[in-house]
Amino acid sequence: MDRTGELMLEGKTFYIHTFGCQMNVNDSEHLASLLLAEGARPARSPEDSDFILVNTCAVREKSVLKLFSYLGRLKEQKERRGSVLACLGCVAQLHREQLLKKFPYLDLVAGPHQYAAVPLLLRNLQVERRVLTAWEKDWVDLPIVPEARESRVSAYVTIMEGCNNFCTFCVVPFVRGREKYRPLPSILQEVRELAGRGYLEVQLLGQNVNSYRDPDSGAGLPELLAAVAEVPGIEWVRFLTSHPRDFSPALIEAMAASPKVCRQLHLPLQSGSDRILKAMNRQYTRAEYLEIVERLQALMPDISLSTDLIVGFPGETEDDFEQTMEMLEKIRFTNIFSFRYSPRPRTAASRLKDDVPEETKIERLIRLQTRQKEIQLELNRRLIGRTIRVLCLGASKKGQLFAGRNEGLQVVNFRSEQDVSNRMVEVRVTGCGPYSLHGQLDG
Repeated sequence: MDRTGELMLEGKTFYIHTFGCQMNVNDSEHLASLLLAEGARPARSPEDSDFILVNTCAVREKSVLKLFSYLGRLKEQKERRGSVLACLGCVAQLHREQLLKKFPYLDLVAGPHQYAAVPLLLRNLQVERRVLTAWEKDWVDLPIVPEARESRVSAYVTIMEGCNNFCTFCVVPFVRGREKYRPLPSILQEVRELAGRGYLEVQLLGQNVNSYRDPDSGAGLPELLAAVAEVPGIEWVRFLTSHPRDFSPALIEAMAASPKVCRQLHLPLQSGSDRILKAMNRQYTRAEYLEIVERLQALMPDISLSTDLIVGFPGETEDDFEQTMEMLEKIRFTNIFSFRYSPRPRTAASRLKDDVPEETKIERLIRLQTRQKEIQLELNRRLIGRTIRVLCLGASKKGQLFAGRNEGLQVVNFRSEQDVSNRMVEVRVTGCGPYSLHGQLDG
């Protein structure tokens, strides 16, 4: 401590463990940037760290249980080294009382709207724990320094936060709050800076990106996509996550109009049954979802589609589930993220009877994933012999290979005699599995 009683961050080490999706990874990059600006430096493990920050996700019950297990394992480490232990993010916002009771050795609990205050909170930690989960009404710009980015070629750029939809199964509005939009000039400034550092891909992030509106001009995601695609040096632009209710024809046209906007889209379906979609408050029908897909494929025949699906939602019958299976056959997604339903605190669905037996949920999930695996293998086999563009992210974990992603966001492992990390390359596909493509650097 210095003479004011504050904990000094300069020269101290920090370790950030992240649970959750791309938004959480991007939040951790912001947190790392704030600590680096204070003179702290990253550690390779909790054992080497003065400050252990756990950034959390509350969307699925499984991730919360993993968090609790992880925090339990950190007790000995904290006591042995005397590290400061902080639980941050969505679980901190949702379960602060439970966290304090279950893990009395936590020093700091702070929600996702309080990331900017974390360095100050850490500096002022003395005898008592600090808990801060207040909401911020306005957008707060947080910097990301290059050293905090996980990748040197592909960057996450947050454009909005929160959600106004209140799907009955979803906890996001209760942990992230209502929608807030980042000013368009701020987004473009960050993208230009990334391009200047050699980044080739940007992924625009938000809980519901296609509801984005610039606070000043009112420009929406179609206009933002066009502006980002005009930044020299940026070659690929992606965005996630989208809500089908807000997916307009103008957005489809904006995607098709720019070759820099990837022919790839994550569009959560959740269920193929209109009855279940209504119970989920998704505010679209099966037919309306299919209409969006048809428009996308009409303008971009090679588009790669992925989705989220929940099985075993309260009241789901075998017929409801079969309608979801039918959507797999109709659309043929390149990838899916599928889950068994679990009630989340404060959501409307948590007040419904969770009446689908657990063994039924498991059986349906296995059927869903088994068929999807077959579909993915069928789709991937069609690419064998073709030469595709790949963004190489570095050396693969699998032997003398390099790893990257194609425009469809599929993993591509390929052989190359030279180091082609952080570059766009042409790869000839020579084989595949259901979850990745294999190839050889072309030329």
